[in-house]
Amino acid sequence: MDFKNIHIGKLIQEKVSENEVNILRICNFFKAGEEQIYDMYECHELSTGILLRWSKLLEYDFFRMYSQHLILYAPPKSTDSNTKQNKKSELPQFRKSLYTKEMIDFILEMIETQKKTKLEVIQDYNIPKTTLYKWIEKSKR
Repeated sequence: MDFKNIHIGKLIQEKVSENEVNILRICNFFKAGEEQIYDMYECHELSTGILLRWSKLLEYDFFRMYSQHLILYAPPKSTDSNTKQNKKSELPQFRKSLYTKEMIDFILEMIETQKKTKLEVIQDYNIPKTTLYKWIEKSKR
């Protein structure tokens, strides 16, 4: 899975195919025609409301793709002391370290194929050293 370039329409189409969901069921769920559904499959991006409905219909969290993108490709937080110090947000706070099986496999594959060293992975993706070594150890089993 390429978390850098997410084509959400293709991913949805793939999940529809895997689950063998009938196009009529999809049309009824979205109250839309077949052409509109096929247009969604071609979209690189979809609104969050539509993506939420797809997630419910297919029982799959498509938002997780974007979370993985943020974990892998968003710049790390600044440690500069001049940043907004301990300002409380009204928005819920989430753990950033949410690693899916796909993401772990992606990182381990980069190490195995020598696209990145262990040190580069730790630095580039801000993954704790102990976490990475636990993944490597488990993958050897």
